[in-house]
Amino acid sequence: MFRLSSVAGRRASCVPHSHQTSFQDQPSMSQKLGRDNSEQRPLLTRAPLSAYAATTSASGAETPPTKPPLNDLSRAQLILILAALWSAIFLGALDTTIVATLLASIGSHFDRANQASYLGSAYLLSVCCFTPLYGRLSDIIGRKGAMLLGLSLFGGGTLLCGLAPSMGTLIAARAIAGMGGGGYVITYFNRLCEGPLTVQFPHYHSIMTVSSVTVTDLIPLKQRGLYQGMANILFGLGSGLGGPLGGFINDRFGWRWAFLIQLPIIATSFLLSVFFLNVKLPAQPLTIREKFARIDYLGSLTLVLGVGCGLLAVTLKGSEELSWSHSLIWGLLLCGVVFCFVFVGVEGFVSKQPIMPLRLLKQRTPFAVAMANFFTCMVSFSALYNIPLYYQTVLLESASNAGLHLLPISVALAAGSLGAGIYMKATGRFYYFTLMCALLVIISNGLMACWNDSTSTLHSWGGLFLSSA
Repeated sequence: MFRLSSVAGRRASCVPHSHQTSFQDQPSMSQKLGRDNSEQRPLLTRAPLSAYAATTSASGAETPPTKPPLNDLSRAQLILILAALWSAIFLGALDTTIVATLLASIGSHFDRANQASYLGSAYLLSVCCFTPLYGRLSDIIGRKGAMLLGLSLFGGGTLLCGLAPSMGTLIAARAIAGMGGGGYVITYFNRLCEGPLTVQFPHYHSIMTVSSVTVTDLIPLKQRGLYQGMANILFGLGSGLGGPLGGFINDRFGWRWAFLIQLPIIATSFLLSVFFLNVKLPAQPLTIREKFARIDYLGSLTLVLGVGCGLLAVTLKGSEELSWSHSLIWGLLLCGVVFCFVFVGVEGFVSKQPIMPLRLLKQRTPFAVAMANFFTCMVSFSALYNIPLYYQTVLLESASNAGLHLLPISVALAAGSLGAGIYMKATGRFYYFTLMCALLVIISNGLMACWNDSTSTLHSWGGLFLSSA
């Protein structure tokens, strides 16, 4: 595996290390001071690692910080900023599980049950293509500007979903919402090899991109795990409430209100961001035009076309009952492959500021993390969108009861995230823990593959819990 190290004055880089993985902060300084760099060294050292933390001289005496903190906030200011960020995280989790329970009802309402899966596909396609852009936009227009843009797109798309007169309009509205919001994928991979280093491997979307980057700006590295744990609890709470709440609203008031009820939360997060999300960034000697020129437009376009064509081909195959030999399926798949190769070429040889730096994927640990996230997301979203459909269409349960079956996923997600943070903080290692989690996913899917009309609740909930733990 790899040890992630930060070299003074340079960006962090990933270098080969032993099979048992640990993270070390500023090893070059430790080497200069003659400190132990063995694998037994914990993930987080006792010394604070923020840019404004006090440093230790060679004689062991502490020296005062060279710079004052860029964002010197009071506790009240920090709480209000976190409220703005975390309300958006709660909203993203809530939206995902709410919509998952509505697919059968929406398909029946428009008499387009075969197109219900497009609601998830359109949404996730937008998330995939726009999430990388928000990291760059947050540097150009600021954290507040990026957050307000994401909330505006997500709120506008959600409003259109609640008012949509047709399935086509609803699918387009979900795509607009995905440009600003997103599903429950939360990834800190974009900061994998930047220093000071923080390595966390959940999944994320556009609003959460801005939230995670902003927390990185404000919270010292040593305390970041605690705040991430609190954010994960809110995320678990939102995803836990979404399923039952969506089913209850659908049964009582209709599926449209499941979208419209999210608008007050969006408005609250928007207002909190307007008034309190004031985060200072290091000065950059660039004009606005020069900053926007750093966006990888060609890479973004080829990514949209490549992923979009491939996703549309698979969706048409499943929903329209077209055979793999159909010319439309082959044409879309071929276009998807071609644009993906073009995307790789653009990122590797053309773009000066690529949205996906290929140098990361040339290293074993980042590549393994990316592939693990890829396959885990395939499993997670398959379960999330198909389990409510299974209970509603096969077992003929109400939307409210179908939503309740998402509770094990939500509880396991929150508990697993918190447990992972505690384990990594205590041991400084993630290798065997990651292997154990992968094994749990395999076991859980084996349990779900054995479901039938006589499967007990303990059996079904056990498989769902293990899949998200």
